[in-house]
Amino acid sequence: MYMEIHQLKKQGFKVRGIARKLGISRTTVYKYLRKSPEEMSVWMASTKSRMKKLDPYEMVIHTWLTEHPDLSAAQVHDWLVERYEDLQVAESTVRNYVKELREKYSIPKTKEKRVYQAVPELPMGQQAQVDFGQTQQKKRDGKKVTLNFISFVLSHSRYKYVEWLDRPFTTRDMIQAHENAFEYFGGIPYELVYDQDALLVVNENAGDVILTAEFQSYREERKLNIAICRKQDPESKGKVENVVGFIKGNFAKNRVYENIEQWNDAMLRWLARTGNKKVHNTTKKRPVEVFSLEKQHLRPAVKKINISPIDSSITRTVRKDNTILYLSNRYSVPLGTYTKEKNVYIEVTDDGNLLIRGEKDGPVIAEHLISTERGKLIQDTQHTRDRTKGISAYISSLAEKFKHPDLARNYLEKIHKKYPRYIRDQLQLIEKACQTEEAFIDEALAICETKALYSANEFSDIVQYLKRQRQVNNKVCIPEEPPMKLLSDSDSSVLHAKTHTRELDSYLEVLGGVAK
Repeated sequence: MYMEIHQLKKQGFKVRGIARKLGISRTTVYKYLRKSPEEMSVWMASTKSRMKKLDPYEMVIHTWLTEHPDLSAAQVHDWLVERYEDLQVAESTVRNYVKELREKYSIPKTKEKRVYQAVPELPMGQQAQVDFGQTQQKKRDGKKVTLNFISFVLSHSRYKYVEWLDRPFTTRDMIQAHENAFEYFGGIPYELVYDQDALLVVNENAGDVILTAEFQSYREERKLNIAICRKQDPESKGKVENVVGFIKGNFAKNRVYENIEQWNDAMLRWLARTGNKKVHNTTKKRPVEVFSLEKQHLRPAVKKINISPIDSSITRTVRKDNTILYLSNRYSVPLGTYTKEKNVYIEVTDDGNLLIRGEKDGPVIAEHLISTERGKLIQDTQHTRDRTKGISAYISSLAEKFKHPDLARNYLEKIHKKYPRYIRDQLQLIEKACQTEEAFIDEALAICETKALYSANEFSDIVQYLKRQRQVNNKVCIPEEPPMKLLSDSDSSVLHAKTHTRELDSYLEVLGGVAK
């Protein structure tokens, strides 16, 4: 490349022409033109021996590019920042490194092009554009699931909000998403631009658009000023079209799906990390910085409207830690609520409380005040247990099963000290042994104390050993024979009785005839 640049320069090409012809940046052309052949040789030698910042992540990036050849350098950068929080690296560094890896391992990139028409910039708070999208995501078991999302973008700052569902949106879902978006933005823009979606529009009616009854009612209550695009005219809402493509290409592509709560939570983190923080290609500004000014120009949302307080679609999956996710916060449910694929029903009251029901029309099992923060654990003290008190009581009750409770309590406390994180599991194993093999537990306790075996598994092994020894000893023992009865104790007539005898000829006749 160095030789080609200098040859083209000698042929009269300008820097712009050289960059265009070789497919490189003008900065690279200037850098190579300033170097003499000797300097270039020294520099090339230094690059071969120099370790690059992303070299420790080479195999990780290579795996991503191999599995997903269409992966962009921007998405690689986002994945690195997501997985390695301490990594500080510029996007340009990642872009150059990804380019080198593609050349090194011959991994070509598939490209998709889409053309959009430019739209004049609008004043702050004037407009937001809304659109729907759909993706196919892989689950951990290799199966695919269809996900739907609705996206909002403020036209001036490009500040975004996105919400996902693992089923098709209903009009009520869309209205609730609007309320969540207005809460996320901290206000309402003066105009909302939509596509002609069946959730909103019944008929275009030559310009006098007829809206669905539910959305028309919501529009009147919120006093929304809306604009509906004409059919097959995506350029009239090009900003949100770009956002939909950005979401599909940078966030959703090649991401593994687990559940809808985790997916929406990851979406909000992506918005904060990349979607609203990355410098916009057109405005050359970060949306989050421009939004801090635009927010002041939005129409205030006086009160959040909650749609369908309880409905079959408003469910949440109970997580293993007996919590549910709601608006990026975790809310506790009573211990023991979790079972595999267990769903609960939620209801939001007018005073801002979250009600959780085990069944659709069942009693409330948990109630929390909804937090305005994100990433918090909201936990009812009744949904927790005093672990210190519980373990102490457990040890005391278990020790009473032994003949010497004080000795047993001392032994159990030593196990607690050795296995503080697993003490409940340890005690359950010992309790099981006490229930099934009560005859051997005291002897096993003495042996464990003597040999310093402070483990529930070792205690159970000793119990089983003692049980086997007992069984072996029982098999070896010779059963006692009944006392021999002396002839002297018998009837005297038996002693004088004579046995009946036959002549020899009787036996010879049976065996083959009488001898002659």
